[in-house]
Amino acid sequence: MAGFDGRCACGALRYRTKGSPFWSMHCHCESCRRATGSPVTSFFGMGRGQVTWEGTRSFFNSSPGVTRGFCAQCGTPMLYMSTRWPGEVHLYAATLDDPARFQPTAHVHWAERLDWLTVQDDLPKHAGAAP
Repeated sequence: MAGFDGRCACGALRYRTKGSPFWSMHCHCESCRRATGSPVTSFFGMGRGQVTWEGTRSFFNSSPGVTRGFCAQCGTPMLYMSTRWPGEVHLYAATLDDPARFQPTAHVHWAERLDWLTVQDDLPKHAGAAP
């Protein structure tokens, strides 16, 4: 998955990446669920310098050291940044123009998953953040 594009629901905010993601995972943490309104969120990590943006982003500090970015016009969640991973930006896989290109490698925060969501894959499942 090298070099791809993504956008928000209204198309006012777009991104383009260069290179390949550092990682790609499904996150089950409560914070991501509340930020997206979804039972699980799929992300991929890139270097901040690997992503270029067109349009206006708005930001929200959702918890200490965590910044979430979204489209200023339609509110689509677009990115996650944390002081835990300086220099990285985590992009939501569902915002890809071709989300079928997303290839997850694991589940993180598995201990926080919702019991009513059935997951039937053989990917590694980490209780917390990825090691």
